[in-house]
Amino acid sequence: MKTKIIPASEIQTALEILQSGGIVAFPTDTVYGLGALAFDNSAIESIYTAKNRPIEKAIPVLVGSIKDFELVAENIPSMALKFAEKFLPGALTCVIPKKSTLPPAISATDTVAVRIPNHADALNLLKLTGAMAVTSANISGQESPTTALEVYQQLQGRIPLILDGGKTLGGVPSTLVDCTKDKPVILREGPISLEQLLSALDV
Repeated sequence: MKTKIIPASEIQTALEILQSGGIVAFPTDTVYGLGALAFDNSAIESIYTAKNRPIEKAIPVLVGSIKDFELVAENIPSMALKFAEKFLPGALTCVIPKKSTLPPAISATDTVAVRIPNHADALNLLKLTGAMAVTSANISGQESPTTALEVYQQLQGRIPLILDGGKTLGGVPSTLVDCTKDKPVILREGPISLEQLLSALDV
């Protein structure tokens, strides 16, 4: 497979690949992500293959707006919606009850991790796709890439397309919070603290 790098503005090319069952790398507000359409099980499985990613690791979902949470989740806790209003787009990922129609390759559990990235190129793509299963565009265990070239160095020949949006900020992964309990439970610490989350709930 030949891997092409094109400007992030050429979204239509990426969309055609995604809609034909392919996977695409693109910039987000942290690192470059590797994504597939959220309801394409075989495309999501090819993310695991391209990355040598352990199959038991769930893949988060990125959406372009709060209303798009409904595409991949049901019975969304009010807590999650409050967090989304306050912190998204941004460095927060909410674990919420997943829609039963989501493919098993995303998650073997009854929840899904959802985030809205604070990056124009990612949001432009997500507005066209609705929802994407996305994880970092690297070989599992290797450095997460912050440029299109770094993606290419790790994944050339494994993926068809990289959208080049320049260097991303890198840094700390998003705060991962379980919103399915009575109170928020932080599963991975990140830029947004438990205190900030609690204050958003007026606790």
